Amino acid sequence: MPEQPAGGVAVRRARQHAGLTLRQLAADLGVSVGTMSAIENGKVGLTVDRLQQIARRLGMSASQLLDPDTAPLPGPPPPEASPPPAGWRDFAALDLDPVLTSAVEVFNETGYHGATMRVIATGADISIAGMYHHYPSKQRLLVALVELALQDLRWRITAAAGDAAGTVQEFANMVEAMALFHTERAELAHIVLSEMRSLEEPDRSRLTGLQGEIREALDSTASRAVEQGRFAVRDLPTTIRAITTMCLALPYWFPGDGSPGAPGPAGLARRYADLALDMMRVVPDQAGPEFS
Repeated sequence: MPEQPAGGVAVRRARQHAGLTLRQLAADLGVSVGTMSAIENGKVGLTVDRLQQIARRLGMSASQLLDPDTAPLPGPPPPEASPPPAGWRDFAALDLDPVLTSAVEVFNETGYHGATMRVIATGADISIAGMYHHYPSKQRLLVALVELALQDLRWRITAAAGDAAGTVQEFANMVEAMALFHTERAELAHIVLSEMRSLEEPDRSRLTGLQGEIREALDSTASRAVEQGRFAVRDLPTTIRAITTMCLALPYWFPGDGSPGAPGPAGLARRYADLALDMMRVVPDQAGPEFS
């Protein structure tokens, strides 16, 4: 296939005019952020097929894309509706700045150690100097994302516990919140799971402590249920660890193969809550059902 030696600058101009980030266009085309960046910077030849694919995505012809002065560029997409007020089961898009948005993409694609500040800056459509002004190192990006993820999970766990009539439902809600987080925020959750070891002190100890607070909240609720005679589990510590592990594993396989009838995040989270109660061996409340 013949290469088109020029056109990267025109692609960048048309993409920016359309209101798309480098990351968004790369995702739409099914290529990596690094590949898209290389195309726009002229480091990778632009094939005819790729040129036509980009042009279709931007709503213009290939000739207009290479010579955008011959026709008006497409306008930006209409603004999205405002998200509804958030409850612990609601997962509106996080209001991340472009640098953090790009870092999520790149860390998930290459891992923390394989990522470079230059690729992250390119994905954010910002200069290296501009990015370093806000985030002086790759480590600061990782700390910001891990802290954001853990804080988001912690408030959801706390809110889920408060939205319950008793300890059994409280525990079930907390497991549901944990499962929901690890499906709805899978990219962030994956960074926490895979890159905690990449954190440097003192942030590593601080954020590991925050992670421990979330586990302790689940432990405390389960222990109260055992004391009240509502859970008849034989080995509480191991069972808690098993329940937590099955939630943490969700980003590695969800949504699976998309089989017909497969549950979405909400349905799957409720199934996980039910599984957790089965594992805890719930004892019926003689005063009346507490959880249904």
